[in-house]
Amino acid sequence: MKGKHSAGDALESQIRAYLNYIRVEKGLSENTIVSYRRDLVKLAAYLEKRKLSWPEVRRDDVVDFLGDLYRRKLDSRSVARHLVSLRNFFRFALTEGLIRCDPTENVESPKFRNRLPSFLSLDEVDRLLEQPDIRTVRGLRDKAMLELLYSTGLRVSELVGLRVADVHMEGGSVRCVGKGDKERLVPVGRPALAAVQEYLRAARLQLLRGRTSPYLFVSQRGGKLSRVGFWQALKKYGRQAHLRGELSPHKLRHSFATHLLERGADLRSVQLMLGHADISTTQIYTHVVQDRLKRIYKEHHPRA
Repeated sequence: MKGKHSAGDALESQIRAYLNYIRVEKGLSENTIVSYRRDLVKLAAYLEKRKLSWPEVRRDDVVDFLGDLYRRKLDSRSVARHLVSLRNFFRFALTEGLIRCDPTENVESPKFRNRLPSFLSLDEVDRLLEQPDIRTVRGLRDKAMLELLYSTGLRVSELVGLRVADVHMEGGSVRCVGKGDKERLVPVGRPALAAVQEYLRAARLQLLRGRTSPYLFVSQRGGKLSRVGFWQALKKYGRQAHLRGELSPHKLRHSFATHLLERGADLRSVQLMLGHADISTTQIYTHVVQDRLKRIYKEHHPRA
């Protein structure tokens, strides 16, 4: 019993060391770190149940663990994510000399089809942007946020994290800090800039009520607007606009990318604007590019 307890403690200690490593050395976001920890804690519970110490883990144990996740009704995408967490952890342990071989090295990742991102049509975007009541200070704020989100494709965490100084009116861009604390400049369209300018002129000071804040978008109590607060407002406007399906900030992000690609933007430029570290992440939109190329071919090739 004592040995089992110390083995569990040893794994917990190594998980903490690994999470500290990816936080400090890799600069990964807190959400990513929480996700890694959740996956590795599942592994720890699995090994403890089978009385295995983590340096003893072999390929068959990893395969059995993934099979257990399937039996718990997780889909292929979730199981693949768990395998990524395990791979990165065991590679770290191997580099640190804590294990002699990586048990995940020859484990194949589960196969799954990339789901095409759901996005709004241009008409639906127009209907959505008309919903905030710009006769009110809250409506002016929400209008500015919706316009800016669609104009830039920012993640909702990036949107609510914007500071007043991050908006460059003259340059027509916003500076945002994305995953891994990476900065990027994203162009902003004229309607979005105008909506932000009107919000700053006529609403923000009223929402602050004499307080000060570096953040661009503030709540009715004058504090930084939360992701949940914006999400709730967005869902309300989606219902008012009679949009199909539930509206999320990510659906607006997908709409931004899709509409750019449909009108001729290249995948690399969209990758930079979305803040994707790897082009493979942006390649979920490849079907949009292919559809556009087919249309151009049919319109312009003499023997199409």
